[in-house]
Amino acid sequence: IMSIPPNCFNLDNTYKKYIKMMTNIVILSLIICISSAFWIMSMTASTYYGNFQPVSPWRWLFSVVVPVLIVSNGFKKKSLDHSGALGGLVVGFILTIANFSFFTSLLMFFLSSSKLTKWKGKAKKRLDSEYKEGGQRNWLQVFCNGAVPTELALLYMIESGPGEIPIDFSKQHTASWMCLSLLAALASSAGDTWASEVAPVLSKSAPRLITTWEKVPVGTNGGVTMVGLASSLLGGTFVGITYFLTQLVFVNDLDISAPQWPIIAFGGLAGLLGSIVDSYLGATMQFSGLDESTGMVVSSPRKEVKYIAGKPILDNNAVNLFTSVLVALLLPTAAWGFWPRQ
Repeated sequence: IMSIPPNCFNLDNTYKKYIKMMTNIVILSLIICISSAFWIMSMTASTYYGNFQPVSPWRWLFSVVVPVLIVSNGFKKKSLDHSGALGGLVVGFILTIANFSFFTSLLMFFLSSSKLTKWKGKAKKRLDSEYKEGGQRNWLQVFCNGAVPTELALLYMIESGPGEIPIDFSKQHTASWMCLSLLAALASSAGDTWASEVAPVLSKSAPRLITTWEKVPVGTNGGVTMVGLASSLLGGTFVGITYFLTQLVFVNDLDISAPQWPIIAFGGLAGLLGSIVDSYLGATMQFSGLDESTGMVVSSPRKEVKYIAGKPILDNNAVNLFTSVLVALLLPTAAWGFWPRQ
């Protein structure tokens, strides 16, 4: 039997490393070309329209490179599938170029949610019939959590141009409202995700249906626990703290603007409210039934499934989208009356 010289394996590994290095160089070159092309378009539009605020080439480059790196890492770690990675690139690019506070809030939501989804995965797999290893998110899940922030970021750029501003209703009412609305959407999603990932594992008491307060099996849509509500508050607060700290770093006029610390409390409230709204919609518009053959809660009615609550009107993605829209519209409007003035 002929033996394969060990040098062949070394050559093969060297060849693979060379191909990988060349691929990274090509991708980086394409990113720089795309960033430069967008910057030229921005400068052309600024010259033509006169009042359009140009974007620096460094901001364009950062807005393209960083989301690519983050999404690539998420794809490798199975936090995103192919379609989710493409959707994440679009959302990440728009939020990053619009406002760095948007970007960091999105980043912390994504990283914390991905970590919590993977946390104690074996235990969750025994409780959730739809649990995916790594919690891979597809384009639909990215859309339902990122569509509202993306639209708000685009409207924000039309209103005030790319860049960071202090939240101050007395000086920039519309732009401040959009910033809080976007923060509310991200904090709401974070609160709901933290609650759904932490409570089933840590809560020692059975969840109660939010509409009737009856005890229901773990995994029932609309079931809440004190651990889950506390987790949603912490998740929203975490995003709020991220937004607030980014404001301190990148905003120049904080000394002559309204106080920014309420952002933290606003984020926590959005996280808690998002979890409550999501639970109510889940209890009324999502079907929950107990599959007696597996002992798991399922979301589709079948003969062998015992009814628990809800109606098969919406799925989980639709509930997330409706929750994001409602919280993003209502909470900033309510906060406007209480927001401190300079």
